[in-house]
Amino acid sequence: MKGRTVLWGVLLAFLGAFMALFTYTRFIEKPASTASAGGSDTSVTPLPGMFTNFPMQQNPIDFTFAAEQTVHAVVHVKTKSTVSYGGYSNPLWEFFYGEQQRPQSREVRGYGSGVIISNDGYIITNNHVIERADEVEVTLNDRRTFDAEIIGRDPSTDIALLRIKEKVNNLPWIRYGNSDDLKLGEWVLAVGNPFNLTSTVTAGIVSARGRSLGLLDDQYRIESFIQTDAALNMGNSGGALVNTRAELIGITTAIISPSGAYAGNSFAVPVTIVKKVVEDLKEFGAVQRAIIGVNITDVTAEIAKEKKLSTVSGVLISTVVEGGAAEEAGIKADDIILKVNNRDVSTSGELQEEVGRYRPGDKVDVTVFRDGKERTFKVTLKNLQGGTGVVEASATGNVVFGATLEPLSSQDRRSLRIDSGVRVAEAGEGRLADLGIRKGYIITSVNGRKVNDANDVRNATSGEKSLTAIEGYQSNGTYFSFQFRN
Repeated sequence: MKGRTVLWGVLLAFLGAFMALFTYTRFIEKPASTASAGGSDTSVTPLPGMFTNFPMQQNPIDFTFAAEQTVHAVVHVKTKSTVSYGGYSNPLWEFFYGEQQRPQSREVRGYGSGVIISNDGYIITNNHVIERADEVEVTLNDRRTFDAEIIGRDPSTDIALLRIKEKVNNLPWIRYGNSDDLKLGEWVLAVGNPFNLTSTVTAGIVSARGRSLGLLDDQYRIESFIQTDAALNMGNSGGALVNTRAELIGITTAIISPSGAYAGNSFAVPVTIVKKVVEDLKEFGAVQRAIIGVNITDVTAEIAKEKKLSTVSGVLISTVVEGGAAEEAGIKADDIILKVNNRDVSTSGELQEEVGRYRPGDKVDVTVFRDGKERTFKVTLKNLQGGTGVVEASATGNVVFGATLEPLSSQDRRSLRIDSGVRVAEAGEGRLADLGIRKGYIITSVNGRKVNDANDVRNATSGEKSLTAIEGYQSNGTYFSFQFRN
């Protein structure tokens, strides 16, 4: 009897387990997914809170195409120049007592990078790479070496144009992109020759646009740099900044660093500026600089509040140049420039970049904010001389009193701690040479007026008719100041 009771208990337990399993599999358990007719699985329903609106990146960014397409079109630029030092020279002393010890000279070599932009040998580089060079040599990625001539240079943008002297064809070159299309966070490559190491490629992202850093000393400088975190070092100047499609979107120019080596930020001149400068140098031999004729400053939060602007954006006009393009169009001081040809401008750098696209004589629509309203004026841009015509490059344009003068380099300004001056590139034959002014001298003032270029010297002397005073620095840094009877 006891055995039957145990048997029935085992049977009931087994039957209960069977019924529980059947009920669970039949009515409770559901498959996570089922195969569709096409052979693909149905998608899983996302849990609440999952991000469903952002597409997943299927493939990582590939830099190999851009690197392979551009590395052969970036050259190593090498320069030679002669620098004078030591010695002593005083024009009046020599007049009475004869010639004194002459300054000595030594050869200085420099290097940088350049970008081939056409198969016949045109190359873009930085002005500061070649500005004092007597000889320029370029080495291609395949180790071929050529002498190059300087077609033109533009201190205002720190861009220079070279061309290989020898007749060449089928050189590798980089096509222009559009820096206006750049987006923050976009990947870019920097291609150059840092530390004399050829064919170096680094990668980074665009971290800012329209940066104005005050790096260029030229009075009419245009600074609207692309900021990236692609590593640059000495020798990268004049190299290529390209996008992942292997298009040129900038010329690498500068870094900000306490040590002189890469410290996280690098800067490039956008190709929208570069392209226009290059076209001008090729066609005219000189950049056709267009100006509005205003002095400007960025809008701050205080200015925006005072002027009742809805956003902290735009460029405040502090003064208007008398007889300039802006004044003639009806623009006034205290107006805030918001747009040029319907393109927004938020900073001084962006305004300079926009105007830098045009030539003297071009007409542009300038939108300003005045008395709580936006107004648009038609402005005919002018050149630096106040006209609208083409400024021709002239072989004698920089020659005054027989001497060839050139704008002072940023290095000279820093070392001498001065804010004006022209350098004597060649003493030549004439009044300045007769007074003892020699190659390498720096002239800071003529007839009591500060000078920054040959035109300033010409204007200060009433067209080379009157020279009563001159001051500056000799090659060894010795200050001189003389007054003469005209």
